Amino acid sequence: MAKKQKGNRIMIILECTEHKALGMPGTSRYITQKNRKNTPNRLELLKYNPILRKKTVHREIK
Repeated sequence: MAKKQKGNRIMIILECTEHKALGMPGTSRYITQKNRKNTPNRLELLKYNPILRKKTVHREIK
């Protein structure tokens, strides 16, 4: 069970955009935290995708 969030820090899920566009089975996802007050927009980071074996853009999903 997830612990209660206090303050502006929230847990988010980052999903690979290239993998999703190719329509391949499986997906690359990362779980991280962000400060809602400092970054109100959706987060985009370059992360490693083990299925495609390269760094790709991972975007925050709801």
